Amino acid sequence: MAKVKTTFYCQNCGAQYAKWQGQCNACKEWNTIAEEVIQKPEKNDWKVGEVSTKRVSKPLKINEIDGTSDLRIATYNKEFDRVLGGGIVPGSLTLLGGEPGIGKSTLLLQIALKLPYKTLYISGEESQKQIKMRAERINPNNNSCYILTETKTQNIFRQIETLEPDIVVVDSIQTLHSDYVESSAGSISQIKECTTELIKFAKETATPVILIGHITKDGHIAGPKILEHMVDTVLQFEGDRNHVFRVLRANKNRFGSTNELGIYEMQGTGLREVSNPSEVLISRKDEELSGNAISATLEGMRPLMIEVQALVSTAVYGTPQRSATGFNAKRLNMLLAVLEKRAGFRLGAKDVFLNITGGITVDDPAIDLAVVAAILSSNEDVALQRDFCFAAEIGLSGEVRPVQRVEQRILEAEKLGFSTIFVSKYNKITLSNTKIKIQLISKIEDLVDLIV
Repeated sequence: MAKVKTTFYCQNCGAQYAKWQGQCNACKEWNTIAEEVIQKPEKNDWKVGEVSTKRVSKPLKINEIDGTSDLRIATYNKEFDRVLGGGIVPGSLTLLGGEPGIGKSTLLLQIALKLPYKTLYISGEESQKQIKMRAERINPNNNSCYILTETKTQNIFRQIETLEPDIVVVDSIQTLHSDYVESSAGSISQIKECTTELIKFAKETATPVILIGHITKDGHIAGPKILEHMVDTVLQFEGDRNHVFRVLRANKNRFGSTNELGIYEMQGTGLREVSNPSEVLISRKDEELSGNAISATLEGMRPLMIEVQALVSTAVYGTPQRSATGFNAKRLNMLLAVLEKRAGFRLGAKDVFLNITGGITVDDPAIDLAVVAAILSSNEDVALQRDFCFAAEIGLSGEVRPVQRVEQRILEAEKLGFSTIFVSKYNKITLSNTKIKIQLISKIEDLVDLIV
């Protein structure tokens, strides 16, 4: 009998060691290294009962490769398709990660129930009755979605060979285990082995596979970092469980852009697609209030109108506070220094609080002008007009700098009914026949004269 080989893996980062030690040299965590079995005799292919045979692959000129058959599969979920780049690519492996309770299983079950293709939803966390209860709220009349509750990959592939599904969804990869590795489910070895078997299945049969992945307390997907390298697409489902809105982002996408953004609203009947994000990012108010400004920003290729709220008050405890939610606190300090130096506003002895509504985080520099406008509005206690919006970057010398794709921002503001948009004088704008007024400014003093 062959000797069983073992090695030591860090359960936090996946680093491998020849012997046990107390601290991981890679991630510096203590007591995370555990012994795992890495070899068992005679490993088979993903096909049940068949020994893996190596097929000889011949090199082809890139012009000779036929790529016409790999058309994307539409999921009939516009937000999901947008983030993927137009749909699911046949034979691809997609990994979806997110906080517990954020709605990962609901999102993929909702997609599986709306697909007209034969879909196999594999769950290692819930029973078939539990999944049925959730399905009743989403789409109870689906006849093409099959539910399988199984964690052993060999049994899963046996059912796949019988059913021959068009799309496979696995919830979650951390619950699967293979007979070829003797460590427990969720360990480094099991995750790598199960993912490898699913990759072989997906590439050989051109069947797309979507995996749900748990995340650690640090926000990273649990398991080895190589897991994210192995799959074709890594999606992140974000949001706060105290808010109803969810954001879907692509951290990696071999078949499309990683700049796209999908927004959902959690409801009792599932996740509703938000086709116009500005409706949830701009609050509805009957009266004009000081400290509020609207910015035309971009998330990937998508223009968004977001509301910036600022509160400026006299510091009570001596040292003024600087707090920003959804915005870089260091950039806020920079903008306050520019206001004090270039515009003459004495904000050194005042508390400044900044908030981006909707619970999202924005890193687009075009939001600078709206931040400054909101701070000036709150400091002077003068309300800005509700149909004003802003899109420009602020430099250290107080100049208003141009931003990219400004015409797309202007058209979005016009579509949503804004009357005036403040942009940099140095932007090249070729738009004609627009109803919205384009206010060109070159320095921060011009903004002060116009709104204060």
